[in-house]
Amino acid sequence: MSDKKIPPSKSKEETISERMDMRTIARLAKVSIATVSRTINHVSTVNPKMAKRVREVIDELDYFPNTQARALGSGRSRLFGLIVSDITNPFFPELIQGFEDIAVEHGYEILVSSTNYDPKRMSHCIRRMLERKVDGVAVMTFGIEEPLLDQLAKRKIPMVFIDVAPKNTGTSLLKVDYQHGIRQGVQHLVAMGHRQIAFVTGPKKLHSAQSRLAAFSSSLKECGITPNPKWIIEGDHTLEGGVAAMKQLLKAKPMPTAAMCSNDMTAIGVLHALYRAGLRVPDDFSVIGFDDIHIAAVTIPPLTTIQMSRYELAHAAFAALRSHVEESEHSTQKREYNIRTDLVVRESTDFPRGSMTNLRKANQI
Repeated sequence: MSDKKIPPSKSKEETISERMDMRTIARLAKVSIATVSRTINHVSTVNPKMAKRVREVIDELDYFPNTQARALGSGRSRLFGLIVSDITNPFFPELIQGFEDIAVEHGYEILVSSTNYDPKRMSHCIRRMLERKVDGVAVMTFGIEEPLLDQLAKRKIPMVFIDVAPKNTGTSLLKVDYQHGIRQGVQHLVAMGHRQIAFVTGPKKLHSAQSRLAAFSSSLKECGITPNPKWIIEGDHTLEGGVAAMKQLLKAKPMPTAAMCSNDMTAIGVLHALYRAGLRVPDDFSVIGFDDIHIAAVTIPPLTTIQMSRYELAHAAFAALRSHVEESEHSTQKREYNIRTDLVVRESTDFPRGSMTNLRKANQI
């Protein structure tokens, strides 16, 4: 009889201390490595009982799949890139959060890059996306650098854009209906008696800024008002830009009685400049923003603004990328998703100063 002792079975702690890989998971779950791989990659044809055993082992051992190795094996990384313009603008973190929520829900990860409106940064963002072998990219910048994005298009990586998309196959477009919300905003001001209405644009090189200004101008004309070029000020979508724009409007003669802004950050800057000038909102001046970022509801006063839902944008962008990736490896159909805008009335808009007095005088005649 041999004196050789049979080694005791390994404890959970000893198993965890091993170099964890799919081979180990397969041995402990008593399934094939292929079953482990298909379970991790959310393949629907896996036997439910086997998939459950695999997931239980993964949960018990806190196993984290090697995503790079998984991408090499399956040809898909289950990673989507998300490129935004300015991560310091609250609009974009709210958009990122919505995109990540739905991505995680469907077993995807996201890689976020911010361009800060800089082509060099954009080039770096795209390089990161290519190095990480993303399955698709959502370009949420409201402006595109086509030569740079050609690097993604040449590799047939699905992309989704806001407002304008290159003429490549495998791209989708989120078309924002700026006209609807901005028309509501203009009509809201006109209905209260405003006729001298300014507009603070975004950077005019951006297609979105051009579209918002065009919607404002056409909406004024619909109300029988000719836009005054002196009251159209170019901003840069920042607080500081809003302050600078309002300082220009304060010097205008005559001065407008209300201003619409191309985004909420600009509008908050306008509120600050008016406060510093000793003017009250909305008693002396009315202000409307655009975006309806979370903080808009708690400014002083709460900001009337045009809502562009980050949730709707994020879900449409994810749905577009997922459909390109999962419906067919050779899917080249261009898709369009309409994004609605709507006015949200709060407390930064009211009748122009003196208008009620003039109305009472008119009634006495």
